[in-house]
Amino acid sequence: MTQAATYTLPAMHCGSCVARVERIIAAVPGASGVANLATRQVQVTAADMAPVVRALTEGGFAPQARDVALQVEGMHCASCVGRIEAALAGLPGVSHAAVNLASGMAHVTGTADSDALKEAIKAAGYSARVADGAPRGDLAARETEVARRRFILAALLALPVFALEMGGHLIPAWHHWIGAIMGHGASAWIQWALTTLILALPGRVFFAVGVPALLRRAPDMNSLVALGAGAAYLYSALVVLAPQALPLDARAIYFESAAVIVTLILVGRWMEARAKGRAGEAVRRLMRLAPAEAELLRDGAWVNVPLDQITAGATLRARPGARIAVDGIVREGASHVDQAMLTGEPMPVAKSAGDAVVGGTLNGQGALVYQATAVGEATMLAQIARMVEAAQSTKLPIQALVDRVTYWFVPAVLVVALVTVAAWLALGGGVSAALAAGVAVLIIACPCAMGLATPTSILVGSGRAAELGVLFRRSEALQRLAAARVIAFDKTGTLTEGRMAVQAFSGDEALRLAAGVESASEHPIADAIVAEAKARGLAIPEASGLEAAPGGGVSARVEGREIKVGNARFVGAEGATEALTTVYVSSGGAVIGQISLSDQIKPTASGAVSTLRAMGLEVHMLTGDAEAPALSVAEQLQITELHSELRPDAKAHLVGALRDTASVAFVGDGINDAPALAAADVGIAMGSGTDIAIEAADVVLTTGDPMAVARAHRLSQATMRNIRQNLGWAFGYNVLLIPVAAGALYPAFGLLLSPGLAAGAMALSSVAVVSNAVRLRRAG
Repeated sequence: MTQAATYTLPAMHCGSCVARVERIIAAVPGASGVANLATRQVQVTAADMAPVVRALTEGGFAPQARDVALQVEGMHCASCVGRIEAALAGLPGVSHAAVNLASGMAHVTGTADSDALKEAIKAAGYSARVADGAPRGDLAARETEVARRRFILAALLALPVFALEMGGHLIPAWHHWIGAIMGHGASAWIQWALTTLILALPGRVFFAVGVPALLRRAPDMNSLVALGAGAAYLYSALVVLAPQALPLDARAIYFESAAVIVTLILVGRWMEARAKGRAGEAVRRLMRLAPAEAELLRDGAWVNVPLDQITAGATLRARPGARIAVDGIVREGASHVDQAMLTGEPMPVAKSAGDAVVGGTLNGQGALVYQATAVGEATMLAQIARMVEAAQSTKLPIQALVDRVTYWFVPAVLVVALVTVAAWLALGGGVSAALAAGVAVLIIACPCAMGLATPTSILVGSGRAAELGVLFRRSEALQRLAAARVIAFDKTGTLTEGRMAVQAFSGDEALRLAAGVESASEHPIADAIVAEAKARGLAIPEASGLEAAPGGGVSARVEGREIKVGNARFVGAEGATEALTTVYVSSGGAVIGQISLSDQIKPTASGAVSTLRAMGLEVHMLTGDAEAPALSVAEQLQITELHSELRPDAKAHLVGALRDTASVAFVGDGINDAPALAAADVGIAMGSGTDIAIEAADVVLTTGDPMAVARAHRLSQATMRNIRQNLGWAFGYNVLLIPVAAGALYPAFGLLLSPGLAAGAMALSSVAVVSNAVRLRRAG
């Protein structure tokens, strides 16, 4: 079958390269290609892409690795995950493959074509399609509805089977009544017919997937169910058709076991699908924030248009109570905007001309006219959703151990089941008891719970974090942040606002004259002085003849006087304030006042530091600022571990030194913080910071709120605790109950677990794991 694929070739730089690429492809039997120099891509048609990729690589035009997302259907346990990953990793051109049971997604990196990836998954016994961007909620809803219908049909058919066979055990008269009305032979035939319908219709999924997997010697959870239910069904059919072939005491039928097994496992999958749907609700709620339409200014009139028709630069309007459609800059109006769902900020934020607004946030009582700056996939909302889903699709280091164990789990269960049957027969337990114990072992084993334990917790935990303004760019950051014992903060822009503000001054006259001189300057200190004068309603005089002295200050003529504003040396003053930045004001050579400024501490910084210390964490402050102002901030925040006057490389080196004694998380926001962010066990970037800092970080806080660091740490610990609970339950369940199913309690207590009860326990095991993970929706 002919396939088509598009590859990016970074080494294709000129027209001759284009010709060479097309010749290389044409030399591969059955292949053809058209190269495009402008996009540096080549469109290839071939029966097999592997030889084409190999020929291009050998010819010096190695295709660029790309990421392909596939929606996989038919996965139900961790064994499924292991087999699909092994099938994908074995393909030529695949450098990395990760499958997530909770989301049903496979993420593949490499040069292999998507058709080849789908064929490999199909050969492993599953089906897949390239993810089409359909909201995960739609996929989850469809999965839940299919599972619900299967369960309802199975339950309707299983109820008469159960009543006919088990009713007599509950009500002795029922047994005699059945015998009198239809006869026990007719009852067995009815049970056979109904059970056949159950296995052929709603239960067909177990055989359609499980039997081929068994024949490929790669059994999975479906194989266990197919073997267990199939064994009970075939043995019972033999009893009905040829009872003389079996000893008298072995002529029991187990149709109700086969029917109940399938029904209970189907109800478990329905409940599991519902719980998994709730697990991914956080990202779906984020995506639903964007309105379907927006008010666009077109030809002088306001018109409603679909969101996909808005382009960057368009002028839009948000009426009171409406949602902001896309990211933009306010041009007219004033209002308060509720950004809680994106940033975790509890209070609406004031917005006026010049302020940025984010798509999906809720406008308050005022009308805003804004200009679109980012639309579609470029909006913050879309980026957040992508970032969260990327984190949800990756695996924690702890998952690697789980995957190795569960890969061999199903074959081990098959061996245990065979040994169980053989032991019962050898010890004279009888065929019926041996069959019941063997089937119970097959059914009660639950690799589903083990496979869901980690990814479901990540799914819910990272989604909840996004709601609170914490974005884990990589899921392993969850595990590393939970283990962090040292939180190292940058100062400027992280614990402080990153802008100067007047703290004290020696009279309105000095402030007024200084503002007049500084009004023409663009220095941060000048901005703070002018802002303070305006805030106090002072009339700012005009200045002329402005002259700047680098490293000293500025001077100008104001109201006929020579006014200087600067440091003590520049104006001829003596003494200085140690902790604060101080500028002096002189008139005609005489000092008439001083103004003290400092970088303002963020309102939540003190609470964040005290909260982190209360959590048992060690808090450090690393800054490039001078010792005196850094010490002032540290003292106000009660941070005892202060490191000041650090260059970017020194920050990174210090973080590395701290890592020698404990796991370190570094929090920063600037370009100069990027090396330290990369050097830490976990880098946490303020969303208000630079793109470089954000790219170097593992965790992004969508606000500049230091308290979000405490929330992030608390959430990471809650998620890891949840994962440990899930894994403890999943492994403990199997370790304890598989021996019980095999009959370990029978010699001492006479207890033997029926296949039906085993099916119920197995179904509840998966539901328990997913339900426990869903509790993280309330964390933080």
